[in-house]
Amino acid sequence: MLRHIIFHYHFFKNAGTSVDAFLQYNFPRQWVSKEFTSNQYPTNSSECQQWLIQEPQAVAFSSHTALPPPPEIAGVRIVPIIFFRHPIDRIASAYDFERKQAADTTGSLLARKTDLKGYIETQLLLGKYSQCRNFHLSKIKHIIDSHAPADAAIKFIDSLPFVGLVEQYDQSIAKLARLLSPYFPLVKPIVVTKNVNRSLVEPLGSKLNNIRQQIGDALYHELLLANAEDLALFEHVQKKYR
Repeated sequence: MLRHIIFHYHFFKNAGTSVDAFLQYNFPRQWVSKEFTSNQYPTNSSECQQWLIQEPQAVAFSSHTALPPPPEIAGVRIVPIIFFRHPIDRIASAYDFERKQAADTTGSLLARKTDLKGYIETQLLLGKYSQCRNFHLSKIKHIIDSHAPADAAIKFIDSLPFVGLVEQYDQSIAKLARLLSPYFPLVKPIVVTKNVNRSLVEPLGSKLNNIRQQIGDALYHELLLANAEDLALFEHVQKKYR
């Protein structure tokens, strides 16, 4: 008998806590979460595979640190859940969260010491990928063509049975529930918003204008260039929800 698994790749500040609430509501005794020590592929995938095998009663899995694509396991069909978000709005949300978080992580320490502009300026100095530079692409960079990363990432996105959009969260959950219904007929498209620190009502354009005013035109332009691939991914996913 084929086993069906739901695997949530919980990208930081991409409505992941709300997605977990949806999964916990529908699978209260069969939802599990775990973080991994390795952030390198394929070691991370091997650890993930062992986790899925060692939890035979679980249905819904969630992890901040697991790397897609899902591992291949005989007799198992894995439905991955990945959400995307406008990269600039996600950065502001990450800053707001890390500023309030009582943690000693690099991001939280930085956010508590500076304003949004200083946070972004420092993050942009941290290398090719960071909280403020093509964050979404960083999660799949190990499986895409480095010569044309945006095109390769879009091809990967199109290969997924589901991709969610934070800006269309209710619609995404309804779409996800429809996808899962053949395997789990009792799934309900319950919408629970958790860990939200940015307005769900304010239009995206308004939020982006506010960010631009806070950090200035020059840094905002630099931020757009630093997230060009992520912006292309966002536009592609957004088209699926129009």
